Amino acid sequence: MTVKLHFHGATRVVTGSCYVIETDQARLIIDCGMFQGSKTEKELNYRAFPFDPRKIDAMLLTHAHIDHAGLIPKLVKAGFAKKIYATHATCDLCAVMLPDSGFIQETEVRLLNDRNRKRGLPEVEPIYTLEDAHRALEFFEGIAYKMWITPVPGIRARYWNAGHLLGSASIEVEVERAGQKPLRILFSGDIGPDAKLFEPDPEAPTDFDYVVCESTYGGKDRFERSEEKRRELLGTELRAAASRQGAVLIPSFAVERTQEVLVDLIALMDKGVIPNAPVFIDSPLALKATNIFSQHAKSLRNGDALLRALESPYVKTTESVEESKAINRFSGFHIIVAASGMCEAGRIRHHLKNNLFKPNATVLLVGFQAAGTLGRLLEDGAQAVKIHGEEVKVRATIRRFEDYSGHADGPELLQWLRERLPIAKMVFLTHGEESAQIAMEGEVAQNNIMPADRIARPSLDDVYDLTGAEPVLSAAEVRPRISPDKLARRDWHNDLTELMLGINDMVGKAADEKARAVIIRRLKRALEEENGNGQMPPPNGRHKGRDEGKGGARGFDEG
Repeated sequence: MTVKLHFHGATRVVTGSCYVIETDQARLIIDCGMFQGSKTEKELNYRAFPFDPRKIDAMLLTHAHIDHAGLIPKLVKAGFAKKIYATHATCDLCAVMLPDSGFIQETEVRLLNDRNRKRGLPEVEPIYTLEDAHRALEFFEGIAYKMWITPVPGIRARYWNAGHLLGSASIEVEVERAGQKPLRILFSGDIGPDAKLFEPDPEAPTDFDYVVCESTYGGKDRFERSEEKRRELLGTELRAAASRQGAVLIPSFAVERTQEVLVDLIALMDKGVIPNAPVFIDSPLALKATNIFSQHAKSLRNGDALLRALESPYVKTTESVEESKAINRFSGFHIIVAASGMCEAGRIRHHLKNNLFKPNATVLLVGFQAAGTLGRLLEDGAQAVKIHGEEVKVRATIRRFEDYSGHADGPELLQWLRERLPIAKMVFLTHGEESAQIAMEGEVAQNNIMPADRIARPSLDDVYDLTGAEPVLSAAEVRPRISPDKLARRDWHNDLTELMLGINDMVGKAADEKARAVIIRRLKRALEEENGNGQMPPPNGRHKGRDEGKGGARGFDEG
C-alpha cells in the first residue's frame, strides 16, 4: 500500500497547521489551521486549498486554537462533508471559537471595504462567515483520550493529552499494511510546558516509525519557574505599571491564556502584592471560553482557583461594543485583557490605538508573537505603527512576559522526543520558525535522540512517500503556494508601512516649509526614476500579479 504524508501548513512557521495522510484507500487530514503573521502569509488563507476538500475522507483535530482549527469552516464551504474527530473539550471550545472567528472576519472585512471604497479599491470577501462556521460544527464528533477509533478504512488513531490547552491532544496513528506491521506515526500537536497552571504534563506512547514534532521554542531554554516565582515577577511588572497610573493592556489568547492571567492577577490583589484595580476581560470569546473552562473545572488542575477568581469584585466582563468603548473613560491604574494574543484582530487593536501614544500606558505581551504581526512589531521596538489605517506613535512601555507560554521550550521538547524512543525512521520538525527548527535539529542530533540525517524540516506543500524502507521526498505534486523565503519574516507590507511612517516623521520634524519642500521634491524624484518614464506613478497604481480581488494581499486590515 502506498502511504504519503503531505505538509500543507506549519512548515517553518508557527501557524497554519495542516497535514494529509494519503493511502490507496483514503485521505485523512490532521488539523486545518489559519495562517497568521505577515500579510503575505495571511494571503494563504484566501487561496484555494492545494488539495480537493471533497476527496478528504475524515479529519483528526489536535486542539481548538485557530492556527490548528481556523480554516475548518472554509474546508466545509469548499466541499468537505465528513466527520471531524476531536476530544469533547475541543468540540466545546470550537463551538464558540469558530463562530467568533467567522464574526470577526465579517466585521474586519466590512471595515476594510469601507476604506477600499473611499480609495477606489476593489471590495474583498471574508474567508468564511458566521453561518459557514455554524455549518462546520455539524461535522464534529467528540471522542475520549486513549480510545482507538477508525476514522477511515485502513487507519486507526487515538488521542493523548498534550498538556497545551483544555482538550489538546497528540495523535497516534497506525496505517495498516498488508503482510507488514502497521506504519506508526505520531503527530505531536502543540506540546505544553511542565507545570502549566491548568493542564497535566504531556503524555504519549513510544515506538514510532515517524514523529511530526512541533518546534515553536526549539533551541530556547526559557527557564522553569514555580507558580510563586511567576507571580512574584508579574507583581514586579504590575507595580511598575501602577506607578505610571495608566492602563495596562494585556493582548491575550481568549482561550486558556486569559483564564491563567486572570487567576494570577486576582491572587496578587488578594495578597496585597499589587494595588486593587478593575480587571476588564474585554472579549466576548474569552467570556464564552471561561464558561466552558468553568464547566470543566473539576478536570483541571487549579480549576478551583479559576472559579474563585471569577467571583472577585474586581473582575469586569464586557460583551457589547458600547461596553468595550466605555473602558476608555477609565483613568488611573486599570488592567485590560483582550484578544487577540498577537494583536492581529479583535478589541485589543482598538485599545492599542487609544493607548499606545500615552507615556503612562503599559503593554504586557504574554504570548508568542509571530513575525510580521503587530505584536512582534511592538516587541521589536517599533516607534510607530498603523492600526485601522491610522498612524499611532508608540510611547507606552512595552514589556515581554514569557511565563504564560503554552508551548514546551527547547529542553522540554527534547525530553518529550526522548520519551517517544525508539523512532525508527524520521522526525519531521514543524510548527516553528526556521531559526528555531535549525537550533532544535542540531540539539536533537547532538543529544543522540536522532541522527542528523533522520531529521527533516519540510517546506510548504512538501510530500514525503513513506511506503518503502526509507522516506522519500516526492517530486512536487502541487506548486508550492509561497516561496519558503517569504515565510516567518517581515514582508513588503511591513516595509512599506515603516517607510511611510518614517516619511511622515521626517517631514513633521523638518525645520520649516522650505525644508519640507526639499524632502518632498527628493521623494518625488526617486519615484519618477523608479517609474522609469520621468513621471509620477498614478494614484492607486497596481503591482503586476497582485491579487487585489480576493483581498489576499491585505488580510483583514490596512494596519
